[in-house]
Amino acid sequence: MAKRKRLTPTDIKTSEPGTVPAPEAKSVGQHPLGAPPAMTRRPPIAQVAGDAAAQAALDEVAGELRAAKAEGRMVQLIDLAAIDVDHLMRDRMVSDADDMDTLKTSLKARGQQTPIEVVDLGQGRFGLISGWRRMAAFRALLAETGDDRFAQIQCLTRQLDTVSDAYVSMVEENEIRVGLSYYERARVAARAAEQGVYPTAQLAVRDLFASASRAKRSKIMSFVTIYEALDDALKFPATMSERFGLKLAKALKDDPRLEKYLRVALVASSPADAAAEQAALATGLEPPKPAKAPPDMIAGIALATRPGHLTLSGAAVTEALVADLKVWLQGRR
Repeated sequence: MAKRKRLTPTDIKTSEPGTVPAPEAKSVGQHPLGAPPAMTRRPPIAQVAGDAAAQAALDEVAGELRAAKAEGRMVQLIDLAAIDVDHLMRDRMVSDADDMDTLKTSLKARGQQTPIEVVDLGQGRFGLISGWRRMAAFRALLAETGDDRFAQIQCLTRQLDTVSDAYVSMVEENEIRVGLSYYERARVAARAAEQGVYPTAQLAVRDLFASASRAKRSKIMSFVTIYEALDDALKFPATMSERFGLKLAKALKDDPRLEKYLRVALVASSPADAAAEQAALATGLEPPKPAKAPPDMIAGIALATRPGHLTLSGAAVTEALVADLKVWLQGRR
């Protein structure tokens, strides 16, 4: 009868990867088989499952980050030089110097609190949608201080289906933060129509200012009339008051000849500030005062005199009156 081969425990140090090590030798007071030590490696199936779960979690996070960036929910730092400020025709025409100084002081002290909005143009370029004042302040601070913290600006990248969506986003941002003047509103609508973004200025006003009341949109259209007639002749149109602008727009509609007269008045006065410009426009709106008629001496006859001259006028000045006057004058000799 053949002898049975005695099996001996495998040495933990020489066991194959993935195998369970044998129990240690019995010692006094321990279970005969001893307590099994911890395994040196996980079984292959558990390792594969864990790796797959970790990869899935990473993919989910990466996907969420891509979606957040694409949908404009993730703030990112972008170089100022990579942003095209003139991507859209800007609605804001002027920036108050005091307001800009206040904004720059705030940015230096507290940093940027609100990101600007841009659209990805591809090849590392971005177009500015909203945040023109913050962008201008960053450029000024970089030029003044040379501080690298002003070389980049916090941005939200928007995905916009059409150019009109970009204009709507720009207008809404400025309407909420700092209201535009009526002329600036009219100008951006008219320019959007000129660039083919909208078929007409009226449709541009309706879309860009959809949240405004009908009365407000009507006023904007009145200022479109001023833009179309005088934009290139005006130097300070953004400061024009609502009341004066509506009066000017009505006058231009009522009398097409007024445009030419106002242009001549603006060139002649060459206004140096907004007040002088409005005064020149106001002069054109005042109807010319008729020459003062001489007082009637008798019904139908007016008499005007100056040294060496006597003038009779009126419907009653007839040939018979002239003949009678000659007879009277001859009798005074």
